[in-house]
Amino acid sequence: MAVDRESLPDGTVLGPYHLQHHIAQGGFSLIYEGYDDDSGEEVVVKEYMPKKIARRGHAQRVIPSDPALAESFQRGRRLFFQEVKALASLQHPSIVRVVDFFLANETAYLVMPNERGRNLGAYVQERRGGLSTTFILSVFIPILDALSLLHQRAMVHLDVKPGNIHLRHGDRPILLDLGAVHPLKRGRTRGGQVITAGYSPLEQYLRDGRVGPWTDVYAVGASIRACMDGQTPLPAPQRQQQDTLTPATVEFKTRYPPELLEQVDWAMRMDIEQRPQDAGELLCAILKKVDKGVESISELSNPEMLRAARQLASS
Repeated sequence: MAVDRESLPDGTVLGPYHLQHHIAQGGFSLIYEGYDDDSGEEVVVKEYMPKKIARRGHAQRVIPSDPALAESFQRGRRLFFQEVKALASLQHPSIVRVVDFFLANETAYLVMPNERGRNLGAYVQERRGGLSTTFILSVFIPILDALSLLHQRAMVHLDVKPGNIHLRHGDRPILLDLGAVHPLKRGRTRGGQVITAGYSPLEQYLRDGRVGPWTDVYAVGASIRACMDGQTPLPAPQRQQQDTLTPATVEFKTRYPPELLEQVDWAMRMDIEQRPQDAGELLCAILKKVDKGVESISELSNPEMLRAARQLASS
């Protein structure tokens, strides 16, 4: 049973970081805005605080909500810390930079730069969908390139969705919530994974589901569709029972290039084997089939990344 999670009070100091206020929360964390006392730079601090098994104890400590949950809490904290350490080694213009990570208050903290901009999920809701082909490509080509790097490092994100994509000036995207990223392991099961209805494919719901890079691919396809439709796609379990989701090639045929719509439908196939097997495969397909769209966004995306992606697509 989930418990109310008490956030750290405004003004809390954690090492060199001065927390100003609590701004958001996820299934496994509380998120704060603050600044680095040493450099003066604005930062975002994520605190490991799983809502189902933890609460705030004495002297700001994070403790299991029940003694029987202590082992699960400690295992999750250890994995959070290990995964953030791995992410700190990643260098990509569309992956949020890890400034620092440390243990305090019996839990773990991730520190990231505070990048000014807007959230893609909020923008989709505000516009009610209908985002242009150029905009969609300018956002998702860099995101796919970033996911491709994760997949090459045997890591999966497992919570790709518009709400986890931040748009900086010029709509340059950054993939957020890297605390959800997991090392890819043979035979990996569901345990502890975040599930977001509409964006998580069926294998994420199943205890013995085969999760992998193809799981992120489904989420990308669902996110692109949300940009077109303005609403969250039908959840995967409902699609399994009765798939009433109209193919994108039919639903949006008068509004978007068929080549792009074909890739969205391919990414959102229910059968794992019928999807692109990783982000790189989907990225290559998009670059090959939507060449005119790629040319039109060359000034909005990272030129070096686009050149490298085109070389990959032509190989």
